Amino acid sequence: MGKRFLIVGAGRGGTALLQALLAIDWVSIVAIIDVNLDASGIQFAQKNGIPHGSSYEHYVLSEEIDVILEATGDLAVYQDLERKKGPNTILIPGIVANMVMTLFDQKERLIHQLEEKSQEITTYLDSTHDAIIAVNADGVITLFNRSAERILEMNSEEMLGTHVQDTIPNTRLHLILQSGKTELNQEQILKNSKRIITNRVPVFDGHGEIIGAVAVFRDITEILSLAEEITDLKAIQTFLKAIINSSEDAISVVDAKGNGMLINPAYTRLTGLSPSDILGKPADVDISEGESMHMKVLQTRRPVRGVHMKVGPKKKDVIVNVAPVIVDGLLKGSVGVIHDVTEFKKLAEELEKAKRIIRTLEAKYTFKDIIGFSDAMLLAVEQAQKAALTPATVLLRGESGTGKELFAHAIHNESNRKFSQFVRVNCAAISDQLLESELFGYEEGAFTGAKKGGKLGLFEEASGGTIFLDEIGEMSMNTQTKLLRVLQEKEIIRVGGTKAIPIDVRIIAATHVHLEKAIQQGSFREDLYYRLNMMPIYIPPLRYRREDILPLSHHLIRKFNQDYGRAVVDLHPDALQKFQGYTWPGNVRELENVLGRSIINMRFSETVIQPEHLPDLFSPRRAEVFSEYLPPFPAERERRTSAKLSEQLDIVEKEIIRKVYEETGRNKTETARRLGLSIRSLYYKMEKHQLI
Repeated sequence: MGKRFLIVGAGRGGTALLQALLAIDWVSIVAIIDVNLDASGIQFAQKNGIPHGSSYEHYVLSEEIDVILEATGDLAVYQDLERKKGPNTILIPGIVANMVMTLFDQKERLIHQLEEKSQEITTYLDSTHDAIIAVNADGVITLFNRSAERILEMNSEEMLGTHVQDTIPNTRLHLILQSGKTELNQEQILKNSKRIITNRVPVFDGHGEIIGAVAVFRDITEILSLAEEITDLKAIQTFLKAIINSSEDAISVVDAKGNGMLINPAYTRLTGLSPSDILGKPADVDISEGESMHMKVLQTRRPVRGVHMKVGPKKKDVIVNVAPVIVDGLLKGSVGVIHDVTEFKKLAEELEKAKRIIRTLEAKYTFKDIIGFSDAMLLAVEQAQKAALTPATVLLRGESGTGKELFAHAIHNESNRKFSQFVRVNCAAISDQLLESELFGYEEGAFTGAKKGGKLGLFEEASGGTIFLDEIGEMSMNTQTKLLRVLQEKEIIRVGGTKAIPIDVRIIAATHVHLEKAIQQGSFREDLYYRLNMMPIYIPPLRYRREDILPLSHHLIRKFNQDYGRAVVDLHPDALQKFQGYTWPGNVRELENVLGRSIINMRFSETVIQPEHLPDLFSPRRAEVFSEYLPPFPAERERRTSAKLSEQLDIVEKEIIRKVYEETGRNKTETARRLGLSIRSLYYKMEKHQLI
């Protein structure tokens, strides 16, 4: 039968009593009283629909109250309640009630803990790999875990409470109860043909009396399998250790606590630290500058790459990559691979040099990037677009700086090979011997310093794509012979090799050299010329397409605005007039140089390039020198053949260089300065025209 409770006092103690009593089924709360209607217990009662008020007079006089809990702590209130309560009503001070509730709560917690502990023990017994059977002193089975179910192929619910000798064949637990002796490591064959190893142990009470027995057993097949796995693991460990020790990469391994477990000889060579300096020590013991990446990886369980630090007593600059070792979701440690920065720098320099001198591996430009509206330029673009649709070899001809490489990129990107590799080779920038090995590759041992296993040539790497041979007029006769074979037979032979290797590559060649003259002088093969000249495209110099100067300038100004963070919008008409009157021996490349220098000379607030911003390239004397030899350029001249035009250009160029050279007292440096050429370009042109 339930008990009716009245709580007097809704402060902290009364609120706690109210909440505790609400959890007891046999308790009914009649009301909670407090003179302060804002007390926490009153507020709680209002929210939960519990009767409440500020006076207990009415409730105390009622005979329906079984228990009054005085929770105010006020002696006067307690004495008043004692006088007014009914004879059958029990009055309990709040402190006593709190003690009772505390004891009750502790009892509940202890019962809950015992239940949890029992469940925990059951879980342990069920999760163990060993089978366990326990009996009491009468031989009745009291424990039969899941591993016992699996090995004996029996149900625990059916086994519990039965006599062991009646339900489990060949058991000896009842004999253990009789003898009180332990049996260890006993092999036994079960009815289902499984072999087990079992331990049987009697259980004694504090007086030495047998109160039960326990059998713990395991399938021997699994033990044998485990032994084989251990043997295999040892072999794998030995194998991996041999690999780690033979590696040229420095390797360090730490455990889950960050203590050193393993280093290889390469680590010792790099850092100067021996195993005794590292093994068993914290992960940061080898660091001179920087933080331990092992510890960071152990904390985050995520790999780190490319971290720079200094290690060892000599403060070696290194780059480290560290990754966690996680087995079945558990963090076991981390492994780090350490590289000497010196090696990286050397490789980076070699790679950069190779990229700069030899090639780029992608075509960056299309025909949309070619700026030109003159008849000569539109004709060149039209020819290039037609060439892109065929597999024919293309020969781009024109002076330096006219955009031959731009055309090569565009032809590749317009062709059906655009998704394959584009390889650029500057034949003039590489020595003859190196050029041959780069183009055709080489076999192992072909020459001193040849890589082990040989090396693919650029023709092989470009197979399926396009190879752009820039400055092909500078190629040696020997290399020309091999190139001719590529064009004729579609195959190459590596340096030092004998086997022909078929290739599928589209060749685009470019030159500023007068190939017809080179053939006459014996420096270029005539048969190679006819192979290359299948689809010739002449790119006119800037002085023959003056109508393109303005759109080209606008295009380059936009480029420099992005590069320099400027807001230049146009050329002043006077500056444009100077541009139109200049011969541009360096062509578009020179125009780009002049515009860049002009923008640098401008103030940030200026937006139009004025004549005063232009470099001294456009001095009156300089314009006079060139204008004296500048031939007329009527429209019909643009339609002449490239051969006749190039011959006339050579005559004009030779005469200009000769005159300036004589005027400077045969001073090559001054001549180059006046003509706006580099010394190297001047020497080349003077040799070409036989002026030295």
